[in-house]
Amino acid sequence: MAGRIAVITGAGSGIGRVSALALFDAGYSLTLAGRREAALKETAALANAPPERVLIMPTDVSDREAVRRLFAVTKERFNRLDLLFNNAGLNAPSIPLEELTADMWQQVIAVNVTGAFWCLKEAYTLMKTQRPQGGRIINNGSISAQVPRRHSAAYTTSKHALSGLTKSTALDGRDYNIACGQIDIGNARTEMSDRQQTLLGRQSGAVEPQMDARHVADAVLYMANLPLSVNVLFITVMANGMPFVGRG
Repeated sequence: MAGRIAVITGAGSGIGRVSALALFDAGYSLTLAGRREAALKETAALANAPPERVLIMPTDVSDREAVRRLFAVTKERFNRLDLLFNNAGLNAPSIPLEELTADMWQQVIAVNVTGAFWCLKEAYTLMKTQRPQGGRIINNGSISAQVPRRHSAAYTTSKHALSGLTKSTALDGRDYNIACGQIDIGNARTEMSDRQQTLLGRQSGAVEPQMDARHVADAVLYMANLPLSVNVLFITVMANGMPFVGRG
């Protein structure tokens, strides 16, 4: 993996951070993207990354121009792109569907669908035109791309949409040596998951099993390490004891 270049969105915390650390250890140079510059710098510090192997890019993926700049600066700095981990995501409050406001809906869709598309589009264009041609895109789906939780209309819709984007990109990318797959994650222990567990505890008095987020990073690394002649279209990584099929 020495010399390969990866862009990771949402790299300042959670799945993005642990995946960045795993990819760095595997020899990748990284562009770390996220809303909070201080958090991105913290990720770089945890990796003990030398300046020549890390680029910190504060980025709101729902901002089209910011995403253009993210990939333009990555190209200028590293001259190519081998991997995009399309990881940034946003959730709405867990409230009844009829209480979901237009702003709540639009914010989730703007980040999880439109923002993911902007990043994928820029990565795809760069991978198609660079030499050697090609690269890999990994979209962070969710268990919610398959089975919803209650009171999650916006988030569930966004993750189902991402599955369609993954399939379409995987098909379109075949002619250009671009592989696109999706990782659907269930109950990895992160800040977002901890908030979800707190909410479940208040609602039902019960919490669900969680897993170390490093297991997700291992799966991302597995997908990233495959030759471009191989694609994992979908992979599900979840805490073994969590409710999934038929969950309420």
